[in-house]
Amino acid sequence: MYTPPFFKPDRAASLKFAEERGFGTMCAFDGHKPVASPLPFYLTYAADGTPQAAFHVARHNPLVKLADGATSWLLAINGPDAYVSPDWYVSPDQVPTWLYQSVHLGGPVRPMSDDELAVQIDTLSDIFESWLLPKTPWTSAKMTAGRFETLKKAIVGLVMTVDEVEGSFKLNQHKSDADYAAIATALGERDADARQISRLMRQARPQVFDDQAFEDQVFADTNKLERSVS
Repeated sequence: MYTPPFFKPDRAASLKFAEERGFGTMCAFDGHKPVASPLPFYLTYAADGTPQAAFHVARHNPLVKLADGATSWLLAINGPDAYVSPDWYVSPDQVPTWLYQSVHLGGPVRPMSDDELAVQIDTLSDIFESWLLPKTPWTSAKMTAGRFETLKKAIVGLVMTVDEVEGSFKLNQHKSDADYAAIATALGERDADARQISRLMRQARPQVFDDQAFEDQVFADTNKLERSVS
């Protein structure tokens, strides 16, 4: 992943983002073409601190045959994204751009044992059912044993040993306070993804959104621009 330094989150922030999203696109190469599947996952950590991404796929998914435990795969996790119009900046001569959050995890993938798969299924559902609280969580115990075992035979558990973590959080960090605030304000009036980007920008640079400070900064930037033009 190409990431300019000012958009690059640290390793811990990238892993936290991946863990909180819990959904991405797993990509491998079969020797002729890329093979990819969107899927939920969760992260665990080995005794030495190495991250591991646990997931499962349908037994007939072509990814299953590629899980040799040695060849590196890519798990791409995307967050909110939003288009930015040049008209929203305070400064002139801007160009269109796109703001987003994305993390790539890379590493070899191996099949799980049956016992590991049973744990994976329950852990995965526990994580996502917790998002629905105060609803009583669903568990596999609500299913008849025979039905659950039949369905489990239709999937294969896989786990990636993550040896590469890359992230790009492009939130206009390189822009002036005035331009930064103007973009965040404009995005806050648009769709759900744009509003989420706006919230992230406000969290990253909260001091910009003090009304008086913002007005003072816009005034200073405008004067500076006028002097440079004249």
